[in-house]
Amino acid sequence: MFATHTLVAYPIVSKLGIAKNQAVAITVGGTILTDTAVLIILAVIMGSAQGSLNQAFWIKLGISLAIFSAIMFLVIPRIAKWFFKKLESEKHAHYIFVLSVVFFAAFLAEVAGVEPIIGAFVAGLALNPLIPHSSALMNRIEFIGNSLFIPFFLISVGMLVDISVILSGPTALIVAATLSVVAIFGKWIAAFFTQIVFKYTKTERQLIFGLSSAHAAATLAVILVGFKAKILDENILNGTIILILITCIVASFATEKAAKKIAICEEEFSHEDAGKDQILDEHILIPLAKTSAAATLLDFALLIKDKKSSNPVTLLTIVPNNDQAEKNILKYRKAVDKFVVQASASEVKINTIARIDHNPASGIARTSKEIMSDIVIIGWPKKTGFLDKIFGENVDSIINNVDKSLFICRFQRTFIEDKRLVFICPPFSERGVGFQVLLQKICRLSQELSIPIVIYAEYKTHQTIQQIANNLRLNAKLGFKSVLEWDDFEAISDEIRPNDLIVFNLSRKGSVSYHSIFDRLPFKFEKFFNDNNIILVYPHDDRKESAMDAYEDFTATPLTKSIEAIEQIGRGLGSILKKS
Repeated sequence: MFATHTLVAYPIVSKLGIAKNQAVAITVGGTILTDTAVLIILAVIMGSAQGSLNQAFWIKLGISLAIFSAIMFLVIPRIAKWFFKKLESEKHAHYIFVLSVVFFAAFLAEVAGVEPIIGAFVAGLALNPLIPHSSALMNRIEFIGNSLFIPFFLISVGMLVDISVILSGPTALIVAATLSVVAIFGKWIAAFFTQIVFKYTKTERQLIFGLSSAHAAATLAVILVGFKAKILDENILNGTIILILITCIVASFATEKAAKKIAICEEEFSHEDAGKDQILDEHILIPLAKTSAAATLLDFALLIKDKKSSNPVTLLTIVPNNDQAEKNILKYRKAVDKFVVQASASEVKINTIARIDHNPASGIARTSKEIMSDIVIIGWPKKTGFLDKIFGENVDSIINNVDKSLFICRFQRTFIEDKRLVFICPPFSERGVGFQVLLQKICRLSQELSIPIVIYAEYKTHQTIQQIANNLRLNAKLGFKSVLEWDDFEAISDEIRPNDLIVFNLSRKGSVSYHSIFDRLPFKFEKFFNDNNIILVYPHDDRKESAMDAYEDFTATPLTKSIEAIEQIGRGLGSILKKS
């Protein structure tokens, strides 16, 4: 009972935006290890109380736990992946499936000879990597749990408490005071040793203490099991209820005080180091060519959206200026209603805009400036414009005219099928104005999907990225693969797996990291990685407006094409000379 604790104060940490802090992460990990060990020991104590603690008991417990773990960690995740993939649009069925897994796990745990609460706990561990933390499903799980299951659990416990026992004599109060002092002091000692080992600050020590000092769910489960088995008496039960009340109050105050200090320090730190690149109130724009692709693009936007931002996610459609314009606008508004509901399930506001314009690209560029959006997310275009340019005139025009961070997405499968995030960074791409924001989004995406990041770049680029990640305190697993010859496509493609999420950092013409050899690489990726999820990113445009931009009739396209042609001829001659 002293060892186990419940993360009652975790919503405070989450609300203040420091849930990814390392001190919080190790406290959550400690909770998982502690509760698992405690509940297994509880099964042993119950076996001892029943007088069946012999060799047969240990063999049965070991085999049953092995079978139970194999089912929960090997079989259930595969079934869950298949279910979420086949019924991707049935959001309500997802929640019913999660509930079914929880009840099934509780039943299996009881069959295995341990308490049902272990099964529910293990079900959370098994499903956690498959459910993004910012998804509508996770929001529903937390809402129903906090508003329905936990109150009913507390009510059922409260009805077991006999107040007359507390008032009849000092025994229960003495027990409660003793339990509370030992529990709080024990958790403080644990936080103190953790601070010394990991060299944390006093504030981080207080945060660990606050998060780990609350005794609630698992403590109640342990005491109830012991009380029903007549191992513990009413004084211990009532004393434990008082202990839960005291520790939860102490935990809440300690966590809130420490979390506010850390949140203020991190915000000041991010202002100093990130400067203008730190988007504190970002606005995401999603232009829709077809509403059929909107659901996946919206899910992606919800994953990378800054949780502190109060701005909505804006859905935009450009309607041609013809006789059917008004009918098309009404049709669009009716079609996007379901996406408003989808986002509201994740507590995110949706703004819908319909514009009439002859040119979709100019309409998107104009709207992105009008609403002052920071990120524009568009779907993958059709294969009609691959003759002279990468994507075709519309998308090429969007790339050149939209100076915001531009994400071009092709999602062929659900996110839960991705095992790695492959981040391809050409030379000097880290020097772009919007690169820090892009790296933050990449790290946020990897954390939401619980997948590691593998960076394909030159050594200098990797060193700079690692330094930026350290400065911004981005807690993400960053691997590295060295790329020396960017002309050699096979050097990159050979190590990419079918279940990789590929993010390619590109640059617009005229930017510091632009090179013409990268114009054909996206085409090759689409051709050779037809089943992968691919995101092409053009970070915030760092090109400076020149005096020549005022002359609309002037264009440097012929000159640019001539220079590119000369470069290609030079590379061709170079390769011939190398072979010879």
